[in-house]
Amino acid sequence: MFIVTSTVTVPPGKSGEVIDIYRNRSRRVDRADGFQSFRLLQNMKKPEELTVQLEWESKAAYLAWARSDEFKEIHDLEKNYPDQELAGIVPTVRQYEVVTE
Repeated sequence: MFIVTSTVTVPPGKSGEVIDIYRNRSRRVDRADGFQSFRLLQNMKKPEELTVQLEWESKAAYLAWARSDEFKEIHDLEKNYPDQELAGIVPTVRQYEVVTE
């Protein structure tokens, strides 16, 4: 299993707006080959810190998604988000290989 996280710190008062965006997400990634699960995590001590966690069958499955036209389309939409304060946020992305369960 392969896990990818993407963490952002949103401006104060914007956490709820971002959470709503993810609650209403397109779910296009859910249909990608090798996709297993999506979670949005909120830091309990820093509620403005949000982390998307994606689980994949393998690194190859994730890379196929990350190189796809659909991935590019979704992320281009984020750049054009009307709230420029949110559109300009750059996430910290990390990748993990599950080594034991």
